[in-house]
Amino acid sequence: MGFVRVRGAREHNLRGVDVEFPRDELVVVTGVSGSGKSSLAFGTVYAEAQRRYLESVSPYARRLLNQVGAPKVDEITGLPPAVALGQQRAVPGSRSSVGTVTTLSNLLRMLYSRAGDYPPEAPRVDSDAFSPNTPAGACPECQGQGLLHRVTEESLVPDPSLSIRDRAIAAWPGAWLGKNFRDILVTLGYDVDRPWSQLSQQDRDWILFTDEQPVVTVHPEREVGRIQRPYQGRYQSAERYVLHTFATSKSLPIRQRMRRFLRTSPCPVCQGRRLRPSSLAVAYAGLSIADMAALPLRDLGGVLRDRPPTEGPAATIVPDLLARIDLLVELGLGYLSVDRATPTLSAGELQRLRLATQLRSGLFGVVYVLDEPSAGLHPADTEPLLTLLARLRAAGNSLLLVEHDLQVIRTAAWLIDVGPGAGGHGGEVLYSGPVDGLAAVEGSATARFLFGSQSVVDTPPRKPSGWLELSGVDRHNLRDLTAAFPLGVFTAVTGVSGSGKSTLVSQVLADVVAASLRSDTDEADVAEDDDSLEESVDASVGVTAAGVEQLDRLVRVDQRPIGRTPRSNLATYTGLFDAVRKVFAGTPLAKERGYTAGRFSFNVAGGRCETCQGEGFVAVELLFLPGTYQPCPTCRGARYNAETLEVTYRDRTIADVLDLTVDDAAEFLADVPAAARSLRVLRDVGLGYLHLGQPATELSGGEAQRIKLAAELQRGRRGRTLYLLDEPTTGLHPADVEVLTRQLHGLVDQGHTVIVVEHDLAVIAGADWVLDLGPGGGSDGGRIVAAGPPAEVATAPGSRTAPYLAAYLAAR
Repeated sequence: MGFVRVRGAREHNLRGVDVEFPRDELVVVTGVSGSGKSSLAFGTVYAEAQRRYLESVSPYARRLLNQVGAPKVDEITGLPPAVALGQQRAVPGSRSSVGTVTTLSNLLRMLYSRAGDYPPEAPRVDSDAFSPNTPAGACPECQGQGLLHRVTEESLVPDPSLSIRDRAIAAWPGAWLGKNFRDILVTLGYDVDRPWSQLSQQDRDWILFTDEQPVVTVHPEREVGRIQRPYQGRYQSAERYVLHTFATSKSLPIRQRMRRFLRTSPCPVCQGRRLRPSSLAVAYAGLSIADMAALPLRDLGGVLRDRPPTEGPAATIVPDLLARIDLLVELGLGYLSVDRATPTLSAGELQRLRLATQLRSGLFGVVYVLDEPSAGLHPADTEPLLTLLARLRAAGNSLLLVEHDLQVIRTAAWLIDVGPGAGGHGGEVLYSGPVDGLAAVEGSATARFLFGSQSVVDTPPRKPSGWLELSGVDRHNLRDLTAAFPLGVFTAVTGVSGSGKSTLVSQVLADVVAASLRSDTDEADVAEDDDSLEESVDASVGVTAAGVEQLDRLVRVDQRPIGRTPRSNLATYTGLFDAVRKVFAGTPLAKERGYTAGRFSFNVAGGRCETCQGEGFVAVELLFLPGTYQPCPTCRGARYNAETLEVTYRDRTIADVLDLTVDDAAEFLADVPAAARSLRVLRDVGLGYLHLGQPATELSGGEAQRIKLAAELQRGRRGRTLYLLDEPTTGLHPADVEVLTRQLHGLVDQGHTVIVVEHDLAVIAGADWVLDLGPGGGSDGGRIVAAGPPAEVATAPGSRTAPYLAAYLAAR
């Protein structure tokens, strides 16, 4: 009874898998990306544990829980209750923070409510008054955001030498609506032909910021060939237009355009501290709750220890706070503050916060199923993670990890290797037993890296074609930093979590180059797929740059989703579906019926199934059970109507093609050049196992990033391009890392520059140049500790990366 035994697992690509693993041990599941690891650990083991638990819960309570569905498996025996800690796919809201994830915020609010020092005659209030997320505590001016998003005259009118007729008010739309606003101003008596700078300040303020919305009879200026009759026109200020459009428009490009005219600044009432003045007036240990929450956790613990409570509520609350803080500091997260916004955390930081919360829960006798807990961690940060996992196991729990990190795999008591390949080429258990036994398994992609020599993509040393230098960098924990990046080579930016890597590369460097390209050309190829106000602050402000003129393009390849709905998928994002639809439109039956390529789109009326609107599934609302989805009863998940599905190409319908994997589609569409090129590149970046129609919402961050890279690689590359990637190897098996790294080095060989933020030692060791930040995280980081070729950085004193890199290079 000391083993969990799985019989006949058939979830996703698993082929009737039989496997067993010991309880009360650290067990890792390995294999290349897409081999079936998560299908075994989460889709089968965790899903069955949850199903059994839910059988004991009332139907009414069941509907309140997030159910994963019953797995396709014959039998599982010896299975204890399970807790799943997967990678956080959804981006948390801006109000989520370290304190809300760890419950530290709740304890701090209780401390101030029960034991705080109140001003004379101020009544005691409950803990809600110390939360910026409640009406009782939020600053009334900024609604608890700490920031105000406003427009200014400078943002609305970037060139005051222009007249209104010449589009001085850049925020106004073009076409008829912009002309309408101009004609209304003419009717109201304003001069639209004088340069903006020559209008009186009173007129400029009214045009841009008035709350009035006068309705006037407009006699539009006559245009050649058009008869325009008088009409009733309503005026709205440029400020009202921008704020209303940003808040209500469903169009991402329009929202992105409006965001350019917004300026973000700290709230003048709360000075960015998010709370009401009455809440900020309450102190503990001489600090307001906002000041306390802004301290790094290690300093917060020190403040609380300096004032040990002897009685009252604080005597109960403070020890609990310190126990939670000490655990986070032990995990290497002491540089974080309670008020640090969750969206600014890396996946690894967020994973460790959630793990620490589980350790404090005191559960025992359960199976913890974890999805790559080492993802996004520097080798130095992996050690405290292993300590935490050991403590969870010592508390009487079992650990089942989906993992790629060799450092973690070697510490396991039991290893399950799934493969040999991905998708239809995987789904088999190649080995299950102690780690050392994998060495004898032929065909295991994991064994080669675990027991062979260390893998590095070797390229001849490259010399920089130039340098890009930044100075005066002052953002987050980077303080008056000067950094130099070589051009025409492969650069890895390294350092422990929180050292400032992403701030320097993904924010400052990216914004500096983007700003330069926008000023030099109207055709800056800068990826913009976000419209959130949180990211509207330009990180290039105040930074001096030299050498940017040596670049023609910037491509940022991040891990944001490629789409926000299931309608977006790999085929639509890369554009290869356009080629597929044209192929079907060119078949004899399609021509006979007059079907165009549009007929084969599941996003527009005509060819799609109207019952499910091309989704392929319908929502089913159940009275006492949670709402669920099931295949559309009309098209049975095919997305198209019956007439469209009568058209076939080589005996396959358009729905059949969407169901193909990239590997299978590459053979099927080998003679369709536009599709074949996209499919070849997708295979080159290691995504051959994905289905063409797989919804974007089901893709991991690493998969989304590689799809973006593939979309870029298939284009005709022009000019000198700078590619910026933030941890592109996250979630990748070492074999997949090799494939991806070759592609990135191929870009450098073609004359481009690649800069990656990276923890993977194989990638770092194969780079031309390494820029190491640190030495620690938060206030202990933000400095360049070492810079140079990998061999030089490996000997740098004071570098947390150096000893791990030196050991890796020595093992080659």
